[in-house]
Amino acid sequence: MDNIRANREFMKSLFGSMAGGASDQSKDLPEPPLELPYPAGSELIPLPKPDKSLLSRNDLYECIETRASRRRWSKEPLSLAEVAFLLWATQGVKEVLGGGYATMRTVPSGGARHPFETYVVASRVDGILPGVYRYLPLSHQLVFLFAPPDMKEHVMTATFGQRFVADAPVVFMWSCLPYRGEWRYTIAAHKLMLLDAGHVCQNLYLSCEAIGAGTCAVGAYDQGAVDAFLKLDGHDEFVVYLAPVGKVDRS
Repeated sequence: MDNIRANREFMKSLFGSMAGGASDQSKDLPEPPLELPYPAGSELIPLPKPDKSLLSRNDLYECIETRASRRRWSKEPLSLAEVAFLLWATQGVKEVLGGGYATMRTVPSGGARHPFETYVVASRVDGILPGVYRYLPLSHQLVFLFAPPDMKEHVMTATFGQRFVADAPVVFMWSCLPYRGEWRYTIAAHKLMLLDAGHVCQNLYLSCEAIGAGTCAVGAYDQGAVDAFLKLDGHDEFVVYLAPVGKVDRS
């Protein structure tokens, strides 16, 4: 019961508790980078620009009304243009503010901190080889990270055997870099960051509906296994949410 009570307190607003706790922003310490760097010489894949011609549904009402969690995929791959559209819809950058202070994106974020990185576990995407990639929202590109031969098994293990996740053409995995939020909001940052994850995934749901694809938000995963799979340290960066995406099997 003590753990339950503690978690209930975590869900409450902590902005009243910030008084006297100076943030690194207030100390004029430099803001954290807007996206993670990548090693020199990495393979970069330019992505197609978002294109409304991809939409099979232009009616927002219909997308909201038909939205559902999808767990059955057809054998049809996703196109790189479709993946690019979904990445833009969930983390696309519209404007960089203050010389790198913050970004305005296609989703809201507390204080415009946008604390997430998007990892793409691609199994069946036309135009790119199977492997793990990371989205670079500032330049709308993918950076290739690695291609484990047992990628599907890793995803199965990390999601407690949820086969529909591993069978999807693409799995979106969002990691959080807590300091991006803590830099401004200290102890109040963490609730905001988890709220932000909901904004991101709902945009994925609606944009999937718009292009005739489907997704299912997944919160049940093995934290250590999924962080190890993506080679994250599990402290300054760790997965907070994931969602498989594919064309829906309607048979």
